Amino acid sequence: MSGEGLSQGGNGSGEGMQPRVQILAQYVKDLSFENPGAPMNPAVRPAIDLGVDLQARRIEGETYEVDIRLRVSANNEEKTLFLMELSYAGLLLIQNMPEDVLQQVLLIDAPQLLFPFARRVVADTIRDGGMPPLMIEPIDFMALYRAKMEQQGLAPTASA
Repeated sequence: MSGEGLSQGGNGSGEGMQPRVQILAQYVKDLSFENPGAPMNPAVRPAIDLGVDLQARRIEGETYEVDIRLRVSANNEEKTLFLMELSYAGLLLIQNMPEDVLQQVLLIDAPQLLFPFARRVVADTIRDGGMPPLMIEPIDFMALYRAKMEQQGLAPTASA
């Protein structure tokens, strides 16, 4: 999806308008970092647990907010080394999007655009907390979307 200009047919009637997605803003909504295991022994290989949740809502008109919520914890045996929770959001302008694909754009395409920035916040926060930086592997938001649809008893559309 592109943030480039809107194209329309020559008659000015609005027919032929192409779908458009533009990120208006992106921001940390909430960030929590607890670090009871600092300083950590570099030889320790903690068990990392990652949780991902997505929220999307219409703000007004064609403006939507997509919120990626990440929860990262590191444990060594019974001891918590760190716990981080991040809510990273983007404000998007979505125009001329067919209703049948809007949910997929909000829960697949938009998170894919925002994720690299959320990933950097996670890595920087954990590193600044005195822990080895954690680079989260790319997330398959399409698989998350399909799993959520199956959990709700809905079949994802063919274009998903």
